[in-house]
Amino acid sequence: MDVLNFLFEGFSIALTPFNIFMVFSGTFIGTMVGMLPGIGPVNGIVVLIPLTFALGLPPESTLMMFAGIYYGSQYGNSISAILLNVPGTSSAVVTALEGNAMTRKGRPGPALAMSAIASFFGGTVSVMALMLFAPLLAQWAIHFGPAEYFALMIFAFSTLSSLAGDNLFKGLIATIIGLMLATIGLDPVSAVDRYTFGQLKLLDGLDFVVVVIGFFAINEIFRYTSRHESEHHLVTQLGRVMITAKEFAASFWTMVRGSIIGFFVGVLPGAGGTIASFVSYTTEKRLIDREGTFGKGDIRGVAAPESANNASANGAMIPLLTLGVPGSETTAVMLGALLGMNITPGPLFISNNPTVFWGLIASMYVGNILLLVLNLPLVGIFVRILKVPQWFLLPAVVAISFVAVYAVNNSPFDILLMAGFGLLGFLMRKTGFPLASVILGLVLGPLMENNLRRAMSLSDGDWTYLFASPISIGLWIAAVASLFLPLIIKRFSVTPVEVAEIAE
Repeated sequence: MDVLNFLFEGFSIALTPFNIFMVFSGTFIGTMVGMLPGIGPVNGIVVLIPLTFALGLPPESTLMMFAGIYYGSQYGNSISAILLNVPGTSSAVVTALEGNAMTRKGRPGPALAMSAIASFFGGTVSVMALMLFAPLLAQWAIHFGPAEYFALMIFAFSTLSSLAGDNLFKGLIATIIGLMLATIGLDPVSAVDRYTFGQLKLLDGLDFVVVVIGFFAINEIFRYTSRHESEHHLVTQLGRVMITAKEFAASFWTMVRGSIIGFFVGVLPGAGGTIASFVSYTTEKRLIDREGTFGKGDIRGVAAPESANNASANGAMIPLLTLGVPGSETTAVMLGALLGMNITPGPLFISNNPTVFWGLIASMYVGNILLLVLNLPLVGIFVRILKVPQWFLLPAVVAISFVAVYAVNNSPFDILLMAGFGLLGFLMRKTGFPLASVILGLVLGPLMENNLRRAMSLSDGDWTYLFASPISIGLWIAAVASLFLPLIIKRFSVTPVEVAEIAE
C-alpha cells in the first residue's frame, strides 16, 4: 500500500498543468531529435540544461522533461529507420531490418504504428517494474563486474547466427570486420594509437554516426544509382495506416518478452538499448519465425526491438537514480544536471527526494500515453514522405546525412569516411554480408575489450576469473545454448515433407 500511496502522490505532482506541459515538451522534442540522424537525446538535453537553470525550474519538472526527451527519442529513431533506412542510433538498426522491409512492401503505416504501440507497451511495462523493483535491481546490478559484462558481451555475440541468415560464415566475417573497426584509435590501457595510419582524426576512434549513416543512408544511394531505370522501386501504394487486431494479437507476447529483456538489460550500466534490441529481435526470430518471414518485413520484428529499447531507456534510470552510475551518454548528462540542482543520486535518493522520484515515475506513465496520442495520428503524415519523388527525396537524404555527419565533429574527414563506409556497405550487401553484424561488432567491441582487460588485471591474468561467479556462469551457459541449441533442434526436427513421407 505504501507504493500506491507514493504513486498517488507522484500523480498529484505530475498531473499539474505545468508538469504535463514539461512532459509533453520532452516527448515532442525527443521525437523530433530522434528523427534526425546524428542529433540524439544527448544534444537535446545539453541545449536545454542552461535554460532550465536560468528559469529556475523545479528539479522534478526538469527531470520529467529530460526523461521525456530520452524515451521519446527512442520512438523518433524508428521513423527515419523505417521510412528511409537511415537509423540514427545502433538500436534503430534492428528496427530498420524489418521496418524498412515493410516500407518496401508498401506497408510503412503499420510499421510506424507498431513502433508507436510497442514503444508505449515497453515503456509502460518498464515503468511498472521501475516502480516496484528499483532498489532491489540496483543491488543486483552492483554484482556485475568486468567478468560478468564480458560474459554478457559473449552472449550478445552468440545471437549473431540469427542475423547471419543462411550463411553463418559470412555473419562471422561481418562481425570480425565490426570488431576490427572498433579497435581503431587509442589503446584504452597503453594509449598507443592503433590502425590510425597517421590520421589524427582517428585517434578517438570511429564515430558511430559516421559509420551507420554511411552503411545505411549512403549505401541506399549507391543501391539506387546502380539499378537500371526500369528497376527503380518507388512505393506509391501506401496501403492502410494502422495495424489490425490480428497483428496486435500476434505481436502481444513479442512485446511482453521484448519489454522484459529491454528492462533488465537497461538496468546494467553501459549495456543500453543496443544489446536489448539485438537480443530481443534474435530471441523472437528463434522462437517464432517458423515461416522464415523475419528479414522480409515481419511486423513482429518491429515490435521486438521497439519494446526493448524503450524499456531499456526506463531501466537505465535505476542505476542513475539509485546508484549514481550513468549507463549511457544521455544518463551521464542527466546526472550532471541533477548534481547541478544539488540532488545527489545514490542509495538514499528515493528516501531523501520522494517527490522527485515518485513524480518522475508518474510522469513516465503520463509521458508514454502522450507519446502514443501524439504519434499515432501523425503516422499518416510521416508516411507521406514516401510520396515525395525520389529525384528529390534521395538528394535530400544525402544532404541531411552530410549535415548530420559534419555536425558531429565539424570535420570534412568524417564526410569522406561516411562515403567510404557507404561504398563498403554497398559491396557487402551485394555479396550477402549482413550489415547488422558489423554494427553489433563495432558497438560492443570496445565494451568487450575493456571488460576483458579489466578482468585480467583484477585476476593477475587468471582466465578462470571469467567463470568465477554464478552470474557469469549463467551467461556463459546461455551463450553456448544460444549457439548450439537451434542447430540441435534443427538437426532432430521433422520437416513437413518428412512427415508426409512417413505417413505414406
